[in-house]
Amino acid sequence: MVSRQAEITRAIRATKLMKQVAAKYDGRPIVDIIVEGINNNGLSETAAQLGISKASLGYWILKLGIRVQRIALKPNERIEIVRS
Repeated sequence: MVSRQAEITRAIRATKLMKQVAAKYDGRPIVDIIVEGINNNGLSETAAQLGISKASLGYWILKLGIRVQRIALKPNERIEIVRS
């Protein structure tokens, strides 16, 4: 069975720069690279680490259908992420 993420990646026509970035990360799916980077480092730092502009990262996020949400939590609150 093919994962939803693999379907999205296959349906998207990757740019030459996307392919170059993925190659630097041992061919990992660009969606995984971007999501992990944003979750760990934020948008600006992820763009810098990938060697692309923030505008390019924003375009890739839109093109790949990645949802980026920002939330605020009070002290002692927590959030749980459920991936399907």
